[in-house]
Amino acid sequence: QVQLVESGGGLVQAGGSLRLSCAASGRTFSSVTMAWFRQAPAQEREFVAARSGGSTYYADSMKGRFTISRDNAKNTVYLQMNSLKPEDTAVYYCAARDRSATMPTKSGEYAYWGQGTQVTVSS
Repeated sequence: QVQLVESGGGLVQAGGSLRLSCAASGRTFSSVTMAWFRQAPAQEREFVAARSGGSTYYADSMKGRFTISRDNAKNTVYLQMNSLKPEDTAVYYCAARDRSATMPTKSGEYAYWGQGTQVTVSS
């Protein structure tokens, strides 16, 4: 079992930055793949970024603006979001799964989820 708790969401103006945090417990980072997803109202949950070991993978629309990183000592994964746009407004979820050779981008492939944190970008 993996427990995930997100924090760091909020309201920011377009062009601004936010850093989301996801504190994990129950497993060590070396045994799991961590990811961020987001879901806007009336939309499907969308892959944002994933990290497994030292490797990272991003959705095309997030490349260059978002960075996924981790602090092993704190068992925490971060999502640094820069140059935010109104269309980035969504609930952002942290997810985890048993570590795999690939980094899945479908929400159904992740077994563990946090409660979500709201990010609102005003124009």
